Amino acid sequence: MALKRMDNVGIVVDDLGATIDFFRDLGLDLEGRATIEGEWAGRVTGLGDQHVEIAMMRTPDGHGRLELSRFLKPPAVADHRNAPVNSLGYLRVMFAVDDIDETLERLRNRGAQLVGEVVRYKDVYRLCYIRGPEGLLIGLAQELS
Repeated sequence: MALKRMDNVGIVVDDLGATIDFFRDLGLDLEGRATIEGEWAGRVTGLGDQHVEIAMMRTPDGHGRLELSRFLKPPAVADHRNAPVNSLGYLRVMFAVDDIDETLERLRNRGAQLVGEVVRYKDVYRLCYIRGPEGLLIGLAQELS
């Protein structure tokens, strides 16, 4: 049996609305919102009786998705949003963009901050990391032609 695809990456947030707005400004589409609750969901996550608001964001090509979750019950228990790039575990999401400068300018209006600087990797990419809503680490890559 073969792997079919990566379905989504999950990110837990405090302010679901602001995070949706940020990723919309980045260029993702809101595919849908839902509330997930009850014992059945807790059997999947191991959290017991849970109540979670989720939003599924889709990349313009339709292949990539982010599942944004706001836990109402039980509350979030750990916070590693401000961990540096060399921390263990899942850390960031990287997006390919047409124009890194225009994207940065647009996202600064939503509070995005450049982590280091925009750098050129050979004649292939311009790259940077930003901190988005709630300190989320996001990579941007502009392919050079």
